[in-house]
Amino acid sequence: MAIVSGTGIRTTFKGQRESLHNSIFRISPERVPFSSAAGVGPKAKSITEEWQTDALAAADGTNAQLEGDDTSFSTPAATVRVGNICQILNKSVILSDTLEDLDYAGRKSALAFEVMKRGKEIKRDWETILLRAQAGVSGSSTVARTLAGLNSWVKTNESVGTSGVAPVYTSGVPGAVRTDGTQRAFTETIAKSVIQAGYSAGAEMNTIMVGPYNKTVFSGFQGQVTRNFDQSNVSPSPTAVIASADVYVSDFGTLRVIPNLFQRERDAWFLDFSMVEARFLRALKVKKLGKSGDAEKRLMVMEGTLIVKQEAGLGIAADLNVS
Repeated sequence: MAIVSGTGIRTTFKGQRESLHNSIFRISPERVPFSSAAGVGPKAKSITEEWQTDALAAADGTNAQLEGDDTSFSTPAATVRVGNICQILNKSVILSDTLEDLDYAGRKSALAFEVMKRGKEIKRDWETILLRAQAGVSGSSTVARTLAGLNSWVKTNESVGTSGVAPVYTSGVPGAVRTDGTQRAFTETIAKSVIQAGYSAGAEMNTIMVGPYNKTVFSGFQGQVTRNFDQSNVSPSPTAVIASADVYVSDFGTLRVIPNLFQRERDAWFLDFSMVEARFLRALKVKKLGKSGDAEKRLMVMEGTLIVKQEAGLGIAADLNVS
């Protein structure tokens, strides 16, 4: 086929307007479930934040005394002083003044748009830092300070693969991460063992947090699970295949199950969020830096740490398969 001679077509005409939507679409994940649920405690007052932990003596089933007997005394157990280090995070933006004065689709200000993006990015960085294998480092003029992440704290309630070793510390700032062991499949037996260990230690775990792959593995557990599907706003009512487990009803309590894209897939965390919190020496701020040329500069900075009030209130199933 051929067009009729003399027909005007797009490629021969000039002055056509472009059609650029006045929107910008982004799909990068932004949910940060651990830091959102942990919340923020009082303002940090020092580079190293410290607190004390304690435990009761073991229950004594032989505690029976003679009538009128004099008593004996035992030396009180000392509390344990632990701490964590404030880590500095930042993101920066520099844009020419020309860029800021242009007219844009989808945003009024290029500078404000970039600052907004960096703010979201630093929150993702913070979530990753709290959950990665990172030890506390006090830093120097050439080494940046780092906080001890959750991986460096939890040691009492755990299930690990062959050769896996819990982090070693007795007081102060944890200076080493756990040693990774041989990976294995995440099973309901593993989950039950961590929950039971936590119960025996006095923990009140209420959340299991896993990576995306192990969330699907968990949904295949055959124990007491609640599979949720909200049909309240769907009409007509569909026939649904329910393949996810969102709540686990154990012998020692009910735990919700949540996925986290920013944690290590090989770790499954068993959490009581009242046992953890963030403290900030400097909450996230946007600083306008001095001009040294034909450009605008912004610096986003925050400085904070992770407080693990009592690690025995938490648990981990480590060394899980990641695919």
